[in-house]
Parts: sequence; C-alpha cells; structure tokens
Amino acid sequence: MRPLSFPLLAALFSLCFQQLLRADEASHPLPAAERKALLEEFQQRENLLDLRLKEDPKNVSLYSARGDARLFLGEFAGAVSDYEKMIALDPKLDVSHWRLGIAYYYVKKYDKAAHQFEIYHGYDNVDRENGIWRFMSQTRASGPKKARQGLLKYEKTDRPPYPWLYSLYAGKMKPEQVLAEIKKAGFDPRYEVRVRFHADLYLGIHYELAGNREKAIEHLRQATANAFGRATGTYMWQVARVHYNLLSAKKSSP
Repeated sequence: MRPLSFPLLAALFSLCFQQLLRADEASHPLPAAERKALLEEFQQRENLLDLRLKEDPKNVSLYSARGDARLFLGEFAGAVSDYEKMIALDPKLDVSHWRLGIAYYYVKKYDKAAHQFEIYHGYDNVDRENGIWRFMSQTRASGPKKARQGLLKYEKTDRPPYPWLYSLYAGKMKPEQVLAEIKKAGFDPRYEVRVRFHADLYLGIHYELAGNREKAIEHLRQATANAFGRATGTYMWQVARVHYNLLSAKKSSP
C-alpha cells in the first residue's frame, strides 16, 4: 500500500480536527446565540472601561469591573493586571481580594493563588469555597497530599453544599455521597438547583484534579447549564462557564 502524501495527510488532519470542533460545539451546554451574546457583552464592557480608565486612571471600581470582564472573556493575564492595580491603588483591598486568587490560578501562578486564598481566610473564616480554591492551588503547586495536609480549618457552619464538598476535598467523602446528601436534605426545588450548581462546579474540578476528564466535563457541563447560574450570571457561574470551555477545548485538541 502506498503511503499517503503530505498534502492528503494534512487535509485529513484538518477534516478530523473540524469534526472534533463541530462535535464539541453540538455538545456545548449553552446555545450558540447565548454564548455569542455573552462574548459581545463582555467585549463591549471591556472596550467601554478602556475608554473610561483613560479619563480616570486611578478609579479602583473601573479596574475591578474591567478585571471581571477580562476574566469572563478568558483574558486571565489582563484580569490579574487589573486586580493587582486595584491593590496598588488601595492596599487595604489585598486581604479581601479572592478574585485575584482565582485569576492567579488561571495563569498558573499557583503559589500566589494559594497565598491569596490564605490571607482571605483571615478576612472570612466561614467560606469553605475559599478553602477549596486554596486546596486546588496547592494541589497544582505541590500535589494533593500536601494540599490535604494544609486544608484550612473551619469551625462555623457554611451554606450547603460546602460542608459536604469540603469533606470530599479532605478525602472523607466520595462524589456520589455529596449528591446523596443533597437529595437526602429535601431542599425546595428552587433552592436545590442553586445547591446543585455549586456541587457540580466543584465535583467537576475535583474530578479534573484526580485526572478524570470525562467526569469533570460532565459536571462542569451541568454547572454551566444550571438554570440558577444562567438566570443570575453570578461571578462563580461565569467561572464555571470559562472553566468548562477551557477543559472541553483541551478535550477537542488532537
């Protein structure tokens, strides 16, 4: 059998790659029109804030808003720059700036991210979500064993599902047990959809850290499609959406 020529191989490679992209497009949890609208909204917001910052270059609120828009666009380095500029202008913001920790995580500055979540713990020692992000950062920096040893301590009760999720990340529960606890709690359906959003986000990331990309994408897809997240458009729903896009793009890469 004669070997395929390079042009034919290139054409076949391109065709396979396009098929992968189309398959991923078809499986995306958000309709194309919704994704297009989000992209245009945050691009327009970023452009407007660029202009306003030229007129008022020391306005902390403008840097905050542009940093958010950039992170939601996946422009992580730009988000880091804006969030750091906020602290340069107002150093008191440092201890409460968990968003900077998230931006550091996505630019793979894991030690800086872990530090940011650690100092936030002194500002808010109830929010276990912050402890999960520190665990994520330390896992990336030093491995899960050290991260588990360094888990932040919480004494006060947090909102569901975070006590269960924290037990998951501590190695004391399994993903299916977290979902079982949510079902057993018997939440009002309108509240359960909110609880499930947070659960799916961090179950997805838990699976990702464990190397199970298929299960990670499955839960991140559910978090992105979640009715509560889509209706509210909260910061963490935007994070879930961006994280899903990043992970599914890796899956599609040949």
